[in-house]
Amino acid sequence: MRVATRLFQACRITFFTRDGCKLCTDAKQTLSDVWDVRPFVYREINVMKPDQTVWRNLYEFDTPVIHVTNASSPEEDSELSGKAKKLMHRFTAEEVQKKMNDAEALP
Repeated sequence: MRVATRLFQACRITFFTRDGCKLCTDAKQTLSDVWDVRPFVYREINVMKPDQTVWRNLYEFDTPVIHVTNASSPEEDSELSGKAKKLMHRFTAEEVQKKMNDAEALP
């Protein structure tokens, strides 16, 4: 059943985080709560890793950040981050699900 469930995940959430970030820990718990009721494709990016300089330049002082996209959309592109459906810092499960609804409504 789990494999079939994954086939129907309509959203992808990319979580931009960093080590030692209390807000990031809280945000990750919120995402876990959402996933329990509404699974999604999940990707986590630690913006402080050496290979993530582009994302560090964008989000070093703004973590946590999530981008919510349709699962069939291309991978995240830092050049288009201004157009991303995103939430930053503190957000609720309801706010995440609203962004998921918005992402799923796109053609």
